[in-house]
Amino acid sequence: MTHFTRSLVAAALLASTAAAFAAAPMVKSQAPGYYRTMVGDFEVTVLSDGTVDLPMDKLLHEKPARLQGALSKHFLKAPVETSVNTFLINTGSKLVLVDTGAGGLFGPTLGKLLASLKAAGYQPEQVDEIYITHLHPDHVGGLVSADKPAFPNAVVRADKHDADFWLSKAKQDAAPEQAKGFFQGAQSSLAAYAGANRFKPFEGNTELVPGIRATASYGHTPGHTSYVVESRGEKLVLIGDLIHAQFIQFDDPSVTIEFDSDAKAALASRKAGFADAAKGGYLIGAAHLPFPGVGHLRSSGKGYQFVPVNYTVPR
Repeated sequence: MTHFTRSLVAAALLASTAAAFAAAPMVKSQAPGYYRTMVGDFEVTVLSDGTVDLPMDKLLHEKPARLQGALSKHFLKAPVETSVNTFLINTGSKLVLVDTGAGGLFGPTLGKLLASLKAAGYQPEQVDEIYITHLHPDHVGGLVSADKPAFPNAVVRADKHDADFWLSKAKQDAAPEQAKGFFQGAQSSLAAYAGANRFKPFEGNTELVPGIRATASYGHTPGHTSYVVESRGEKLVLIGDLIHAQFIQFDDPSVTIEFDSDAKAALASRKAGFADAAKGGYLIGAAHLPFPGVGHLRSSGKGYQFVPVNYTVPR
């Protein structure tokens, strides 16, 4: 074989190899979503339950032109693909999960919590306690899997105001038709835990385990709760649904959303929570900020700037 012939054969092989690589199918999936950081001596793992498309142009109480401007500024359009985040806190003596995602209640783009949990190195059986910010379906649906408790050894806790509202058959019957599914989701998700005496509501501001306490942030729902995580002088506040739309509600916290049970009270809780976080300089984590949804707030005019955490590897 001459040098010229060998060159032609080599070129043909390269071309066929390149064509084969180019023909590989697209994967179209993410790795299981988890992000780990430390708060003092506590290990906090953010777990993604997936995302859901929300028609923010219809849900947010804001003038359409201003809303469209905010979306464009952030290179977004409606519907907005919105994260659903949960938070796993290992205190060294307790494994505590805050919120559980949607489970099977919101379709195939959610319900990823258990996969994320296992990928992060934990098993559902290891979870000791579950704290729910509020009983909307995208926060309690992951309590069950295949009609059984997904966390067989866990005690579930939530504010009594939320439990009394969402678990009430009378309030469900009186609710508008489009809201009845929220009641059904809460009731079906908690039934097995309540039946086994493993649903234990609390009232208002309460220390639940050393280093984690509940603090009332009512409004989004009657018993909406934030959870304060503190260790060795470091602090993370998990604010649940005080914010849904980062592209406008940081710049203007007065913008409310259709999901609020009491928009005026939800606004007051958001303003108080944002102001305290900016003043205190501590971390916040939220269910619907883009994953992993953890960072600091800095005052900026009449609003705030969200500064996401720097990527770190726990040591």
